[in-house]
Amino acid sequence: MKATKAWPGYLDAFAEIVRRIQSSLHGSRAMLTEPVRIFVAGGAAVHAYTGARISADIDATLSRRVLLPENLEVSYRDRDGTPRVLYFDRQYNDTLGLLHENAYEDSVTLEVEGIDRNLIDLRVLSPTDLAVSKIARMAPNDREDIRSLAAAGLLDEEAVRARAEEALAGYIGDSRMVRIAIDEAGEIIRAAAPRKRK
Repeated sequence: MKATKAWPGYLDAFAEIVRRIQSSLHGSRAMLTEPVRIFVAGGAAVHAYTGARISADIDATLSRRVLLPENLEVSYRDRDGTPRVLYFDRQYNDTLGLLHENAYEDSVTLEVEGIDRNLIDLRVLSPTDLAVSKIARMAPNDREDIRSLAAAGLLDEEAVRARAEEALAGYIGDSRMVRIAIDEAGEIIRAAAPRKRK
């Protein structure tokens, strides 16, 4: 998929960060039997799909243990010319939110100029899995991200509910608040989804 709705300045900054990670892998090319997969989640993934909310960080999981370079932040200007910084979040942890066990397997290739597919396989969570990943926390920006994905016609309420329930089966702890959040996500999707013509 091409991030055609993403803000060009943001996309350039995002691509530069991925290229810096790629540069750090060049010396390990002979050791790689397959490319390092980078699975992007969070606001960066939502922006790639919708062009909505611009996130200050890149939440991502890598398929291999990688010694990341130090310079993973890039300055750019947003839509109104305001200086911004985008950085790769080294603290992101995908085990603390809701995520389906097949989310990475079902992720979508993200095409970014200048990326060597022999070194990096850049992917974003599917819209459904992205919505599911927002449910456990349900902060205001998570609600807005679900709304943006739904408004773009990328979410089906029943599919998100089913995927979230399947994901929840793999977690331990008190699930009552998450179940309430699943219902809330369904309401957001219903309200924001484009109306079908009769």
